[in-house]
Amino acid sequence: MRIGLILLCCICMLQAGAQSIPRWKIQDLGAYIRKPGNKVLIVNMWATFCKPCIEEIPGFIRVHQSMPEQTELLLVSVDLKQMYPSKLEKFVSKRGYTVPVVWLDETNADYFCPFVDPSWSGSIPATLIVNPSTGYRKFFESEMTEQELMREVQTALAP
Repeated sequence: MRIGLILLCCICMLQAGAQSIPRWKIQDLGAYIRKPGNKVLIVNMWATFCKPCIEEIPGFIRVHQSMPEQTELLLVSVDLKQMYPSKLEKFVSKRGYTVPVVWLDETNADYFCPFVDPSWSGSIPATLIVNPSTGYRKFFESEMTEQELMREVQTALAP
């Protein structure tokens, strides 16, 4: 039920055109990652203060926009609490991000990182790519180019 509400919020945000950024706990993100489906999930952890994060996001959006029926992109802000919600919403609006963005309301990386991937040290940018229908799951704790992401998505789509 909770994942349905979360997905409904994401859909409503996209339809409304305004980016109201929900606050998620790590359990919400975990439920989103584990949800069944036939699209490749691209979950990108980033922050407004991280230059490599900001530089890779437009390429991620282009990959998703080139394959909207096959991919789902979620941008997960790990910004500090003082950024949420107004400063983060202004940042997202200024850059014209139209994909779903959530703010991860967690402060203890030792607690929340293993929920995403056991190997995650907490560095950003970080990206998890999951294909629930094939069991594909791969984690990247580094900046990815648009071409690298496209290759990984293609691999995740392969039977």
